Amino acid sequence: MEGVDETNERSPDEDQLSPTMLPWDRFSNWIHCCCVVTFDLELGQAMELIYPGHIKLSDKEKMNICYLSFPDSNSGCMGDTQFHFRIRQCPGRRQSVKSLNAYNRDCPVTLQSESAFYYGFVYFRQTKDRSIRRGYFQKSVVLITRLPFVALFSQLVGIIAPEYFDNGEPSLEAACHDIDQWPSPVPGDTLNLPIMGTVIQVRVPCRSDKVIGAPQPRSEMRHTIPAHTILPSLHEVDIYSAFQSILPHVQLLWELVLIGEPVVVMAASPSVTSACVQALVNMIAPLRYCNDFRPYFTIHDSEFKEFTTRTQAPPPVILGVTNPFFAKTLQHWPHIIRIGEMGGFGSSPKPLNKLKRAASLKTLDSKPGVYTQYKTFLAKDKMILKRLMKGTQSRRPVEAQNAILRRHFLEMTQSFMIPLERYMASLMPLQRNISPHKGPPRVSADSGALGSSADLRHQGGLGGPVQAFLQNLSEWIQDKEEVEIVDLILRIKEKLKFANNNHAVVQRESVVKLQTHLQTIVSALPDDLQSVIKT
Repeated sequence: MEGVDETNERSPDEDQLSPTMLPWDRFSNWIHCCCVVTFDLELGQAMELIYPGHIKLSDKEKMNICYLSFPDSNSGCMGDTQFHFRIRQCPGRRQSVKSLNAYNRDCPVTLQSESAFYYGFVYFRQTKDRSIRRGYFQKSVVLITRLPFVALFSQLVGIIAPEYFDNGEPSLEAACHDIDQWPSPVPGDTLNLPIMGTVIQVRVPCRSDKVIGAPQPRSEMRHTIPAHTILPSLHEVDIYSAFQSILPHVQLLWELVLIGEPVVVMAASPSVTSACVQALVNMIAPLRYCNDFRPYFTIHDSEFKEFTTRTQAPPPVILGVTNPFFAKTLQHWPHIIRIGEMGGFGSSPKPLNKLKRAASLKTLDSKPGVYTQYKTFLAKDKMILKRLMKGTQSRRPVEAQNAILRRHFLEMTQSFMIPLERYMASLMPLQRNISPHKGPPRVSADSGALGSSADLRHQGGLGGPVQAFLQNLSEWIQDKEEVEIVDLILRIKEKLKFANNNHAVVQRESVVKLQTHLQTIVSALPDDLQSVIKT
């Protein structure tokens, strides 16, 4: 793979050499905290434990974690269940991890650390227990992190949680201390991550990696040898199994995700919804899905009213839900996906289903399918569907099916982006010509050829040259000194003052975007310097 030094492995000892490294610094490079959520007869879901003990969560964050850590009561999940969710961080408590700033600069944009959201990876156990007054043991172990490493953290919580259920809090402490010895997630490095007597080996993707979609040999896929587990990917999910019951409509779903349409995924289990929502988000890779998405969402979420109100159009968000209540509450949404139980390796092919009108979905018991009135721009590629169906009938390995489907999505995304990138490149100046010490670069006179906002609908909601220029700015400040950034901020403020006084010359939309990026640039500065600038 180009741009990768396969021998570039880091050991915990290298990080220990840093004189500024403090206890739990390495832990926070990967995980914010571990939580244990239990069922209390009087309180319902309750936070039993947060580890390490110095980590603080707001009351709203605790409440959301507690409710999202249990499958919905109607789903009847017995035994062990794994899934993941995503919640907003409370604005006043957001803290950046400095080492993750360097990681964000070099990793693919789809894998950047979240500054405003937490991911939660849940291992829930429900078993009958006559010694408990309610008659059931119900408890979840949850890993809270800013990193979208779905494959890694799903594997990790699957190791930690059973040990905790068998041996209690000391095993959770031991696991956290193991993680605190891990090297930093440096893009391009192959890491050996020891955890509770085993080692997980994984490579951290790098932004300079060549994007490929060819299937890997099966011998290189996930397998386990004594005390050593090799993960082929930090983040990739089983998209074939997630979409197996709705395979005829994957191109339609790709369009909906690309243009940022509101979508709700309904299923009986949070394992199914979280897998499907994550698969949807990953469809447009290497583009990053910039709208909100919730792999698992409940009626108790603090943002329930915001997402379900009928006083305005549904927000551009992808929701995964299991409660039958949502079938009625969200029936006004334009795009609804109903997923049956996910297929797995060697499962029989699912029957094809036609698109259904969105208004026809009244209960969660409706047949699996896609309920929408959306008219696609692209003609359906029947060859990819025949190829996948043939693979299912011949029991082709699910890893190979995934690779075929992932390559298909990659080719679609590249076909969409390449002409747009060429056009944008003809309008924008080179990055080396952008500097806070120079005047703003001039946009080509034919920039209006992009058309109106309505014309941009099929272009994935991407902005025009102004937005592209601001994104150059965001990358430019990553490695600059504070004095250069402050100078840039002062110049932007001057331009904003001019724009506010000359509405006929500068569009309001451009002013709002510039203000937003100014806030982003200011937030990258130390707190004391931020207060000086804001005054």
